[in-house]
Amino acid sequence: MKRHYTSALSQAFGKLASKEHSPKVQKIINTTYVRMMGLDMSEFESPESYSTLNALFTRKFTTMRPFSHDPKCMISPCDSLITECGTIHQNLALQIKGMSYSVDGVLGESIGAEAKKAVHDGVFVNFYLSPRDYHRYHAPIDMTVLSATHIPGKLYPVNIPSLKKQVDLFIENERVVLECLSNEGKRFFLILVGALNVGKMEVGFEPRIDTNTVLTPSHYAYADLQLKKGDDFGCFQMGSTIVMLCEPGMIDLGVAAGENVKFAQTIATITS
Repeated sequence: MKRHYTSALSQAFGKLASKEHSPKVQKIINTTYVRMMGLDMSEFESPESYSTLNALFTRKFTTMRPFSHDPKCMISPCDSLITECGTIHQNLALQIKGMSYSVDGVLGESIGAEAKKAVHDGVFVNFYLSPRDYHRYHAPIDMTVLSATHIPGKLYPVNIPSLKKQVDLFIENERVVLECLSNEGKRFFLILVGALNVGKMEVGFEPRIDTNTVLTPSHYAYADLQLKKGDDFGCFQMGSTIVMLCEPGMIDLGVAAGENVKFAQTIATITS
């Protein structure tokens, strides 16, 4: 595939965001960004401590947020706005109200037909991370990662106006698909969707995935890759979206579209 202009723009932004300036200049850049975007830095180091704007984007907590360790509680994997959620109707989930996308399409060709079918008629949640949000993502439950697939693509914006006008946005955009199992053996997927100015989507356990650089798909299977609830497994280098697709009967969702959620907040109950 050829590189799309949105990828080139995002690469350029990524280089600017990763540039180190003098401490005085960097302090001005960081504090200005924090003020303009309204970032809450109470759980993080002071803005001037970050050596680049990208380091500020991908900041880590000074102290881990507490969350429920009840194995029946699923927590939000990120700080975000839930743009849509609900039931997958056979093979269709909502991108935004009135606009559907194909679950099979967003999962891509490397995921087997039976694995795709497992989440038909299940539950989906779309988590949108704005530029002001904490950009790291975490395991929502104790889980086994079966595979990670990188699907190159475009990098259209994923904000509400774009969701309303760009058909098949989640399928058009670059993404990383994580195929997972719960402790109860239920299949679910976490799909990291790239967006404009997201220079990179980092997957901590799979350094071979190099987003917004490699133009050919890649697929990696694992024999015994375990993540514990709350584990940090990577970050977006700007705001973007995570799509979660769950097998029918796996969860009882406790949130609704339009809600803002925080990483570590309980969002669902594991039912089986």
